[in-house]
Amino acid sequence: MNKTTLVLIDLQNDYFPGGRRILENPLEAAAQSSHLLDLFREHGWPTIHIQHISTRPGATFFLPDTEGMDFHPSIAPLPNETVITKHFPNSFRETVLLETLKGLRAEQLVMCGMMTHMCVDASVRAAADYGFPLWLAADACATRALAFGEIRIPAGHVHGAFLAALKSYGEVLSTSEITAQLVEA
Repeated sequence: MNKTTLVLIDLQNDYFPGGRRILENPLEAAAQSSHLLDLFREHGWPTIHIQHISTRPGATFFLPDTEGMDFHPSIAPLPNETVITKHFPNSFRETVLLETLKGLRAEQLVMCGMMTHMCVDASVRAAADYGFPLWLAADACATRALAFGEIRIPAGHVHGAFLAALKSYGEVLSTSEITAQLVEA
């Protein structure tokens, strides 16, 4: 029995064209996430969808009861798949994610989603802190440009910098590399 669990983070409408916080290349990242999801579904391996709902004052996206908080149709969970709601960037903070993974006897995680520099970063670091070996699917993640003072940092640089840092917490691989390793196992 495969003890690897797929964790898909915040693949929600507000990050896609027409949303309130559009990322760079979200459709491409969702397509890669979908490849992983298809593989896990085909083999009956556990899958967890993380859904962010903003509850902090002044939030501008993922607002409760909006289409923006819904999962993007290209990567929406099936009725039998686990959905965990969160209100903070870290998918483990004040959620049942850790208990769910323990209940599944997960020994390894495959993680992907949005935004690389925020919720993916916080969740990958937390997963590693909890002792989970993990593979992060670099091409199944997306982010946006950031600014620091007068400096504008392009989305590709933000994405690359965070992936480079996350190599300290798990293996950062392409979707095809992860798929090949899972199929060989």
